[in-house]
Amino acid sequence: MADSAPTDAFDERSSTGGERSASGQPGGPGLPGAHGAAGGAYPHHWEADVVLRDGATAHLRPIRPDDAEALQEFHTHQSEGSIYLRFFSYKARLTNEELKRFSEVDYHDRVAFIILIGDEIIGVGRYDRLTDPSEAEVAFNIADHHQGRGLGSILLEHLAAAARENHIRRFTAEVLPENRKMLTVFAEAGYAVKRQFDDGVISVAFEIDPTEKSRAVMESREHRAESRSILGLLAPSSIAVIGASRTWGTLGFQLLEHIVEGGFGGPVYAVNPEALELGGMMAYGRLSEVPGPVDLAIIAVPYEEVPGVVAECGAAGVKGAVIASGGFAERGEEGLARQREIVRNARSHGMRVVGPESLGIVNTDPDVRLNASLAPNLPRQGSLGLFSQSASLGVALYAAAERRNLGFSSVFSAGNRADVSGNDLMQYWEDDVATGAVGLYFESFGNPRKFSRISRRLARSKPVIVAKSEVTGLRLPPGHSVRTTQAPQGALDAVLRQSGVIRVGTVEELIDVAQIAVGALPAGPNVAVLSNSLALARVVSDTAEGEKLNVVVAVGDLDLSQGQSLALPQLRRRLAELGARADVHAVVVALLPTVGVRVPALAQSLAEGAEALGKTVVAAFPGVLDRRVETEGLLPAPEHGAAAVVPSIPSYVSAGTAVSALAAVVRYSEWLSRDQGPLFEADADEDAAQAIVAQALAQVEGTDLVQLDAHDAARLLACYGITVLPSRPVATADEAVKAAEELGWPVAVKSAAENLRARLDLGAVRLDVRDPADLRAEFDQMRRSLAPYGGGHFEVQSMAPVGQACVIRAIEDPLLGPVISFGLAGDAVSLLDDWAHRITPLTTGDVAEMVRSPRTSVKLFGHEGLPALDVVALEDLVGRVSLLKDRHPEVSLLELKPVVVSGEGLTVLAAHVSVGNAAQRMDSARRALIAQ
Repeated sequence: MADSAPTDAFDERSSTGGERSASGQPGGPGLPGAHGAAGGAYPHHWEADVVLRDGATAHLRPIRPDDAEALQEFHTHQSEGSIYLRFFSYKARLTNEELKRFSEVDYHDRVAFIILIGDEIIGVGRYDRLTDPSEAEVAFNIADHHQGRGLGSILLEHLAAAARENHIRRFTAEVLPENRKMLTVFAEAGYAVKRQFDDGVISVAFEIDPTEKSRAVMESREHRAESRSILGLLAPSSIAVIGASRTWGTLGFQLLEHIVEGGFGGPVYAVNPEALELGGMMAYGRLSEVPGPVDLAIIAVPYEEVPGVVAECGAAGVKGAVIASGGFAERGEEGLARQREIVRNARSHGMRVVGPESLGIVNTDPDVRLNASLAPNLPRQGSLGLFSQSASLGVALYAAAERRNLGFSSVFSAGNRADVSGNDLMQYWEDDVATGAVGLYFESFGNPRKFSRISRRLARSKPVIVAKSEVTGLRLPPGHSVRTTQAPQGALDAVLRQSGVIRVGTVEELIDVAQIAVGALPAGPNVAVLSNSLALARVVSDTAEGEKLNVVVAVGDLDLSQGQSLALPQLRRRLAELGARADVHAVVVALLPTVGVRVPALAQSLAEGAEALGKTVVAAFPGVLDRRVETEGLLPAPEHGAAAVVPSIPSYVSAGTAVSALAAVVRYSEWLSRDQGPLFEADADEDAAQAIVAQALAQVEGTDLVQLDAHDAARLLACYGITVLPSRPVATADEAVKAAEELGWPVAVKSAAENLRARLDLGAVRLDVRDPADLRAEFDQMRRSLAPYGGGHFEVQSMAPVGQACVIRAIEDPLLGPVISFGLAGDAVSLLDDWAHRITPLTTGDVAEMVRSPRTSVKLFGHEGLPALDVVALEDLVGRVSLLKDRHPEVSLLELKPVVVSGEGLTVLAAHVSVGNAAQRMDSARRALIAQ
């Protein structure tokens, strides 16, 4: 059997091994009856649509009792070799008892997942908890004719995620010696695998907590699969336009015409039941009548007909569909339900869906020439990849790029973004050599954590420009169904900065930045200014300094009045002199109109000079009144439909716009140059922490939150190496003295009321109390003065070293997931909103940048003659909070306030922790397509 085994390790195998428990008997302690009954509450949140290695999709879900017949069908179609490797013996059929045991599980001690295409099971993975409740035995079975598609690795990821949810930490498996290639699989998944040979069977065991390596493996497989699925859409072998029409101006007419006129090289089929001929080609009544296979379907039929057409495409083996038809989620719940059903149907048949209400897709590759869009001509070839959700803003974005002479590698209009999203496109563009920069317009975010992870990787090789409105994530645009955020204002923007993307506010700003981003990037913030006006040179310099650029030289005496023949050489010479300086990273050239010198000639001269320098040069031509003269875009303009054959330079009407766009690219370059560091790691007792959280969750009902008492909050934090300074609640002066004797003098006395505990101005905090007499006096005075404010409860706490008070907060946001916030306590955060925000996981670079991001953070590093504080200890604390929040989504709110940072060390004075039933995070250690 070993000789006939596939060559690509795990996901090309049929199985790991037998169904034996630790005792060697079938099943294990999780059999029905061992923990109640099989068939406990069905875990809907475990269901997922997944992308296979070849780019097709399938549906993964927990097994159900009604799957028994399909499971038998799956088994009987397996080869003898696959059955033997799975069960260590051959059995032609499963017995009724075996079918019952395999299909009836309790979703806790016994879990099984199946992967389906349509109604056909193509893969099964399962685990059974062993005698040690932290261990489970795992086994897999992949259909012979679907091996090599990555099913096994997907099943392992989802089984491990479910097992961790059920507090299992270790997987074991048994493999026959002749199945040697299987033995390399678990290690390739990134886990530390131990092997042992005993009684003719090789046993493997490994911890299933995600490691940096296992996450990297998962992300790499996810990346390849999703990239390939988009390639299938952008480079199809054949296309069918369903709903093609002979009526001028209709969607079907335009899409068919643009595909044909764009020069697509493969077969194009027109499908319309009411026509025999369309556009000079034969028409077909139904997709099933088309004589050849179809890779891509363009759907432009009435709203009511779309579900049936999608189902027909799935049955015909179509790989992808672009739905131009509208009227779905924007119609309300009924339309949204129909939209979701269309996506479920498509994914179950291996199809990806663009839309509904998509304006189409474009690929300018000369070998493809795909214009399946409403653009009248195949756009100019270039290096910008463009993605837009909104159809109307997609038109605006495309038009703006066309006006600026920007060429595209590919263009995607996602419409309602029911399936294919910006995350998918970024996976594709990362590998696409034709794409040099990426532009995305978002109205809503479907999976920001995944966006952050992918864009951070993509931005390391290509600029990623994101346009979003100020309310993105706060409310839903028409036709979209995603979670909204409850995170603090600015958190979503912080996520974008953390990811390295260039964030802009409008479509025009995106194109402004893209003009520079598609060319040479500046190596630093130092700029030179060249102009033929001293006043204009000063204005440009001031604007640049306002954008935090360093103006190292400003030249305003350029003389262009001697005619074009003399002006152009002088311009080239002065540009070369400035660009040759080692301390100049970019040059801004701002030129006022001069009689006898044409803008096109100036632009061409600058473009040629910039190419010779190899540095970033941007131009601005303010003051030109003749509308016939192009003054913005990549100048000189290349011929339409072809790449530029001469150098071009990013040009702007406004010098301020040029400087702002340059500054945005400079900030990106600086982000590139920073060392982000590895993921933050620290010793922690995760299991003990989870036990404390689980105990608190037993008190939670529905969406309520339960606040941990001070003792349990301190215990939870201690699991992650965070110590809270002890305190004692007191109600009388005698209790206060007793508490001080226990804690040790000197002490602080504070109001326990939430609205008063930090109000030194009201006398709600008394510090450095050194003896019983003073304590009694302070206590009595506080009780009298705070009575009007409701301050009747107090606490006594040991004195902490003097330092700067800070706040660290962590929340579980419905959209962003775990959000960590940091600021300096007091007016900085309560009035000025001076916070830094990040989402986990954090790198060491994220942590360092986070504590330096608030404007008031200068006080941590020595300010107005005061000594610098222990920032290293503060960074360690922020990192530990991020670990706790990342690993325990049930911790809905964690606040350390205040944290006093001194010259050596820090002190956490108070901690508040609330737990609740966590919503399922949208980006975990398993691959899954998110329903938009």
